[in-house]
Formats: sequence, structure tokens, C-alpha cells
Amino acid sequence: MDIFNRIIAIILPVFIIIGLGYAYARYKGEGLKDDMLAVNRVSMDVLCPLLVFTALAAKDFDVAHNAWLILAGCLIALGSGLLAWPVARLFGYDVRSFVPPMMYNNCGNMGLPLAALAFGASGLSAAVALFMACNLVYFTVGIMIIQRGHPDHKASPFKFLLSPMMLAMMAGMLFALLQWRLPIFLFTALKMLGDACIPIMLFALGVRMLDINFSSWRIGMVGAIVCPLAGILMALLLEQVLPLSATQRGQMYLFAALPPAVFCFMVAEQYQQEPDKVASIVLLGNLAALVFVPLGLWLGLR
Repeated sequence: MDIFNRIIAIILPVFIIIGLGYAYARYKGEGLKDDMLAVNRVSMDVLCPLLVFTALAAKDFDVAHNAWLILAGCLIALGSGLLAWPVARLFGYDVRSFVPPMMYNNCGNMGLPLAALAFGASGLSAAVALFMACNLVYFTVGIMIIQRGHPDHKASPFKFLLSPMMLAMMAGMLFALLQWRLPIFLFTALKMLGDACIPIMLFALGVRMLDINFSSWRIGMVGAIVCPLAGILMALLLEQVLPLSATQRGQMYLFAALPPAVFCFMVAEQYQQEPDKVASIVLLGNLAALVFVPLGLWLGLR
């Protein structure tokens, strides 16, 4: 029950910020969505990359110790996308809208604090390892799926490799592997900017809720179920073959049960890839986390 109360304490602020974004959008009207485009661009180009970089460049992140866990995170993300593909075909959903959110879960703003609460401060390094693995898969395979059919894809299909998120992830990995450290005042400033992207993304998601209709709610319900179930199924398979410690096993199941990330909506907005439907997947997925995250914790700690 204590863990369940902690989950509620993490998820409720998420929905409060989303609700404030929705209420503000209702008050300001349709014109606010155009204003949010500039805010979203700053989040995509500056704030979110800094969140990734500072998570990887932090002094408590150990690549070698978490190598098997990083592999598990990559395989769960890839396997979830593979399992979600036939579901998208079955229901007639656009694969570019449905599959990438199944591959990129809320391992940042939900996974990191949950890991710290469930496993203590020592578990944060493992959570960062899974965060890195999920980013690696999404910003390679996931973005390539979204880019299919996009006007930029034919001209430069590998343009995403030079995106701010990919560059931030590569720089963070370099710092982690070589154990470089930024001056504390510089690292603190970058981390403050990175942390700002989380409430901004949630607020922007609330604004986008104005466009959600009944058909969007249906794809949202399917995505809310498929994302954690596919992840948990992959974790059950990987538990049999990967030499994980008891704590790493618990972290893996918690990671597998997380809902789709809010960042998926930001990417869908950037590519104009049915952002209303992706917003519904994210919103209902985070609500379903009240059921699936306790299930993941139970499986990991049993």
C-alpha cells in the first residue's frame, strides 16, 4: 500500500499540470495552440536534450555495472514495438502514430522518481541506464518509423542523427564512459534547464487535449493497455536469459510497466503525425499506470 500511495503521489501532479494546460487552453481559445509551437520547439531543441545529457553525465551513472540492464532496456523497447505493430494493423491505426509511443515509455519523469522511491538512492543509477537504453532505441528506430513518408525523409533519412536529442545522448554517453565531470555550477545550470522540460511538456499536452475526440480516446485506450503489457511480456522472457541481480530484475519490471512518455506527443507535434491521437495514448496510458505500475513492482519484487 505504501508503494501504491507513492505512485499516486507521483502521478497526481502529472494530471494536475495537464489539467491546468487544458483549462488555460479553454480560456485562451484555439489561438493558444499556435503560441505553443514556439514553446514546444524550445523544449525539443534545448530543454529535453539537456535533461538527457545531465541524466547520463551525472556522477552516479555507471555504464559498466549496468551493461546487462541497458541491454534489457533496449530489448524491451524494441520488443514492445514489434508486438505493437500487428496490433496497429489489426485496428487500422497508422503505425507511425501507434508504434513509437509503445517503444518509448515514461522512464524519465515517472521512472526515475519511482525507482528512487522503490529501490532507494542506489537504484537511481540503474534507472538512468534504462532511461538511456529507451532513448537510444526511440531516437534511432522510433524516429525512423515516424519519418517514413515524411517530406524530410527522402532528402535526408538519417537527419535525426544530428538532432539535438541524439547529440545530447552521444555527448552524455561520452561523459559517462570517460567519467568526465562538468564544473558543478555549470552542471547545475544545465540540469535546471533540463528539469524544466517536464512540466512544460505536460502543460503542452493539456493544451493539445482540446483536439481529442472519441476516435482518439479509443486508440488511447488500446495504447494504454498494449504499452505496459508488451513491456511486461518482454521482461518475463528476458528474466529467463539475462544474468540480472535481484535489484536489476526489479528495476527491469518497473521499467517495463511504465506508460508511454509525454515526449512522444512532442515528437508527434513536431512531425504533425496525428498529435491528437498520440496525446490520447499518453494521457490514458499515464492514467492506466495506477494499475500497471503496481503490477510491475509486484512482479519485480516478488
